[in-house]
Amino acid sequence: MPRIQPLAPEVVNQIAAGEVIERPASVAKELLENSLDALATRIEVDVAAGGTELIRIADDGEGVPEEDLPLALTQHATSKLRTPADLFTVATMGFRGEALASIASVSRFKFRSRPEGQELAAEIAAEGGSITPVTPRGGPLGTTVEVRDLFFNVPARRKFLKTNATEFGHLAEQFTRVALANPRLHATLRHNGKVVYDLPPAVDLRDRLATFFGSKIAERLIPVSSESDIARLWGFAGHPGDSKGSRKGNYLFLNGRWITDRSLQHALSEAYRGLVMIGRHPISFLFLETAPDAADVNVHPTKCEVRFRDSSSLYRQLLGTLRTEFLKRDFEQRFHLPGDPAKAKEQPASLPEKQAELADGFADWARAALMKAESEPVPEVESPPLPDLPVASTESPPHNAEAPQSLRVTEPNQKPKPQDVTITRAMQVLDTYLVLETDAGLQVIDQHALHERVMYETLRRRVLGEGVEIQRLLVPESVELDAKRHAAVLEHADTLGELGFEVEDFGGTTVLLNGFPVLLKRADPTAVLSDAADALADSPKTPDRRDLLDSLLHMMSCKAAVKAGQRLSPEEIDALLTARHLVDDAHHCPHGRPTALTLSRDDLDRQFGRMG
Repeated sequence: MPRIQPLAPEVVNQIAAGEVIERPASVAKELLENSLDALATRIEVDVAAGGTELIRIADDGEGVPEEDLPLALTQHATSKLRTPADLFTVATMGFRGEALASIASVSRFKFRSRPEGQELAAEIAAEGGSITPVTPRGGPLGTTVEVRDLFFNVPARRKFLKTNATEFGHLAEQFTRVALANPRLHATLRHNGKVVYDLPPAVDLRDRLATFFGSKIAERLIPVSSESDIARLWGFAGHPGDSKGSRKGNYLFLNGRWITDRSLQHALSEAYRGLVMIGRHPISFLFLETAPDAADVNVHPTKCEVRFRDSSSLYRQLLGTLRTEFLKRDFEQRFHLPGDPAKAKEQPASLPEKQAELADGFADWARAALMKAESEPVPEVESPPLPDLPVASTESPPHNAEAPQSLRVTEPNQKPKPQDVTITRAMQVLDTYLVLETDAGLQVIDQHALHERVMYETLRRRVLGEGVEIQRLLVPESVELDAKRHAAVLEHADTLGELGFEVEDFGGTTVLLNGFPVLLKRADPTAVLSDAADALADSPKTPDRRDLLDSLLHMMSCKAAVKAGQRLSPEEIDALLTARHLVDDAHHCPHGRPTALTLSRDDLDRQFGRMG
């Protein structure tokens, strides 16, 4: 017997499944694309246990004739290609003819279909690749595919799946991409019998974007469009103020297919350069329409990576379109004071007014705190109150929050007391840096980096020590999330609770925020929670509790710290400089950036020719 043997068909299919079917979301993607190729106008997706137990997708498309069903489960059998040249003019979502065979080889699979003109539906089933004969069944026009017990016969693959909530989050993301690319499609998604999305056909894509990403983001989207010899570009660019902590908010579609492309991603980042803070990423929903032969989609098994025939022209078109549109707009931030929302809308507060309000409130408290510190000596075994430093925010504090009973903040460390620290009057320059004289020379401090370190260590000691003080809301705030982030928040609700965020499910993809950390009371708690959801959902692996807490603390401290460009009062400057003596590692922010740079007296003398 020769050593080299052809592989059995079931082994070939399982190998193919390893490339195409990574998790339940991969199954949903392939089946949804088949429904789109069948010209479906309505698709219903039912999922159980994150897709590991059940994925059922029903559509009203053209259907598959009874005589073609056995071929539908045969590897590399397709109705979408005929010649090798067709690979370079692909105009359908699927084309390789391997998805159904791969799925059927690693699940308990049923495929029922009835095209127009066929009296009864026909069904074919498979279990672990073992196919049963075609049988007649009752059923409506269209196709229903049922996938149960995914990877039941490949335990090694099933073992590496994440929690049901995480897997459903990935599956819901695939559903989102299809729904955005096809707004006229009636699409429904149910998980464990509960409706997550029921999307009627939409004339305006903004309506669908508001459903997935919230009305606040949708209302501020910027329409963009352009047309060149090789492509039509259209869609929406996000407002710079709605940036995210990851690139997961970038949606790019080519002829209705969600894709990733490094060159176009770079063009998007360049268009927002100077408008979005470093480390933040814009939101975008952009659609490219090109001739089928302008791009090769047969690059990766998942068909998400493409190779463009003229990528440099597309780069220039995307960059130029966005920059031209941005030059027409005023991106000045506007603030609303607490009170009547209608009046606030008519007379928005300016940035100086908002900063003055925050500064006045802090100054009053700082004076009282300093007088109390001078009149009441602090015992040697305890540290002094840590100043509640000002927190910059583009949103006003929630108007329905209960007033805190105390602004007292006590930390169990052995740092110097305020009366032991000599504060030299500092000067703020460029509303970003503090310049002061020290024994070592001239020191320049980054106010945001230093405050970020103070906030991080304060929050960390609270979480790992006596607990975080929670500001509870009289009326809970609703936070709209997409399905993936909603699942991540509920999965890690206990960890968020340790950080002071009290959340509960409100139905659909909305959560209720019942309380938030007192230390973040001047920040927008819903925005902080939304960013926390991004961090949880975008984690490449399941982190342990310690790593997860640390990651969220980094994000929260950055969000709550004073920003570059915010003018501080003398009292606020003194409080910030005092606080740096009460924390560890004050020389670097949590992200590793230096908080201060020092120019020595010798260097100054040398520059002015005073040496010798």
